[in-house]
Amino acid sequence: MGLFTRKTNRNPSSVPLFGVLLIVLLLTGIFLFEVDNLATQTKTIVGYNLKPTPWHEFPAKKFNNETKIARASKIIQCSYFSCGRSRNEPIPFTNQADNCPTFFRWIHHDLDPWSVTRISYADLMEVKKFASFRVVIIGGKLYVEYYYDCVQSRAMFTIWGLLQLLKRYPGRIPDVDLMFDCMDKPLIQKDASTKPLPIFRYCTTPDHYDIPFPDWSFWGWPEINIGPWEEEFQSIKRGSQQQSWKKKHPYAYWKGNPDVFSPAREALLMCNDTKQWGALIMRQNWTQEQLDGFKQSKLSNQCNHRYKIYAEGYAWSVSLKYILSCGCVPLIINPKYDDFFSRGLFPKKDYLPISPDNICPSVKTAVEWGNKHPAKAEAIGKSVQDFMERLNIDRIYDYMYHLIVEYAKLLDFKPNRPLSALEECIESLYCFADGNQTKFLARSATLPSQSPPCNLPQQANSQVDKLIEEKRKIINSTQLLM
Repeated sequence: MGLFTRKTNRNPSSVPLFGVLLIVLLLTGIFLFEVDNLATQTKTIVGYNLKPTPWHEFPAKKFNNETKIARASKIIQCSYFSCGRSRNEPIPFTNQADNCPTFFRWIHHDLDPWSVTRISYADLMEVKKFASFRVVIIGGKLYVEYYYDCVQSRAMFTIWGLLQLLKRYPGRIPDVDLMFDCMDKPLIQKDASTKPLPIFRYCTTPDHYDIPFPDWSFWGWPEINIGPWEEEFQSIKRGSQQQSWKKKHPYAYWKGNPDVFSPAREALLMCNDTKQWGALIMRQNWTQEQLDGFKQSKLSNQCNHRYKIYAEGYAWSVSLKYILSCGCVPLIINPKYDDFFSRGLFPKKDYLPISPDNICPSVKTAVEWGNKHPAKAEAIGKSVQDFMERLNIDRIYDYMYHLIVEYAKLLDFKPNRPLSALEECIESLYCFADGNQTKFLARSATLPSQSPPCNLPQQANSQVDKLIEEKRKIINSTQLLM
């Protein structure tokens, strides 16, 4: 039997090596599965794994240009490995503080509903259902808990603005916990049956508790090629000076998108007749503008008329600040919504009010009045342009600072980092940003301030109430133009 036994040459290391390879492959598979699972669970500032807000629907973002592996790698890298140690020591100021603009007193007015009851953790959890994301600042670090996606890059540039605030005033921003909605319309209505709930957004109304905060476009709006505020204002002002008042077209001008469920804009389309109504109304096609490289939408080229019309869109519109900067007479169709600074404007001093119930005749009356009183009309344009020039980026950061400081005083709990909140920092935003967004972020980066925040006006709600009533009387007057 032994003569016919087959001999087998065995490598004593082959079986163990195969086992090692099998274990390595198994562990690699488990690792990749866990990485993919973490990536699919991680909500991000650019909208990965987030649905649009249900109260203001918009098409969900698509990331078809990325492979699954590349997307997972980006999410993990940007979300968990971008933010390192940061300094949060206060830097001594070398200059004295200025006084804040008077409209800063609205901060007290907006926060007054909680001046007695204060803001509890339960209040935040109750208003969470209306928020796109939650911002928590602790020890100078910023954490964000994402609930819903924001349209375009609103979330990125809003968070960028907060990061720049921390950079501008290091060591001076208190620990805070707040809810933020990045969509347009206020949601927390004031009535006898509604409990005041605090939520930050870009606009409010006298009938809502929503707290107005500077909008994302102050740091840039890359989707429509609008630069940071400081750049845009200076460019618009230079454009406004290309023609003297006498040489500007003696009629009103509006260019925008009327297809946003805006009754005012739809009615405004009927006024497009410079002879009958004294107005030139133009439809803005942003899709075509993108294809043409935004050649026809440059804001500094839209200041060649003596009058510019402001009409709200779906709610408030960021276009207001650019219209007010032109040095033209703003014809403002009486707005329902207020942003943080527009409450500092005064009718007949900074703009002429236009009746929303009689838009075309009201525009015509305003234009005829201005052409008969050119010095007064030019003075209105100059007054409101000066107002906007004083609203420089320093004042934007000061408003953010004082609003957050006063809000933080009202919290009756100690802010803590939520378990699912991610730290956001300048590096994490650069990591997530595409090439175009990166350029806009870099252009709006700030430095530590050499001056302390401006001096906040004392609380004076009675003065605010008096101002509201005075403005209402002027707007409702049958003799608006004198």
